[in-house]
Amino acid sequence: MTQISAKSRVITLINVFTVEPANQRRLVELLTEATEVSVRQAPGFVSASLHRSIDGIKVTMYAQWRSIDEYQAMRRDPAPLPFLQEALTISKFEPGMYEVVRTFAPIGEPN
Repeated sequence: MTQISAKSRVITLINVFTVEPANQRRLVELLTEATEVSVRQAPGFVSASLHRSIDGIKVTMYAQWRSIDEYQAMRRDPAPLPFLQEALTISKFEPGMYEVVRTFAPIGEPN
């Protein structure tokens, strides 16, 4: 399960895909398949959340990994490659690797 905390040592990937609205559903299917086929079974995988924009032009994957090395090892696995290659034919990919600096909650609730 996704847990966002500045105390956590996980690596966060926020990958944004820009897509034509007619292709958004297919892109979600491809990213779902890639994650189901191999990503979620890889050592070091913590969690992932897939988001689609209301306007139909973005799909964002928020993923957490225990380490950069474990993430890089998963990237060398050929199993998700066909799904990701097709995804790149219908979208523009903007990857990002982050660490949580701070979280905010409503006043009176713990962060």
